[in-house]
Amino acid sequence: MLTLTDNANTIAATIVAQQSTTPDAGLRIHSSGTAAEPRFAVTIAPTPEPGDAVIGDEDIRVFLEQAVAEALDDKVLDASVDEEGSVSFTLLPQPA
Repeated sequence: MLTLTDNANTIAATIVAQQSTTPDAGLRIHSSGTAAEPRFAVTIAPTPEPGDAVIGDEDIRVFLEQAVAEALDDKVLDASVDEEGSVSFTLLPQPA
């Protein structure tokens, strides 16, 4: 199952808190590319979509589209904020 680094957890929780007042809101990762070139998009969602996997803890909930959950099963999500305040997410392999 996808895991989040402490940085990703903190940044995602901050983004969701700033952009949603819904208590069940979370970060949703869904596919936005093609089968030949898979890409992932991140949005704020008030609730998970039907079929989404839900991961997280008391700080952040992450909703994963079913195909994304399978594709990212062995990954770690990291996040960082640059000097201008832009957030970037990075997928890393899980440690062996």
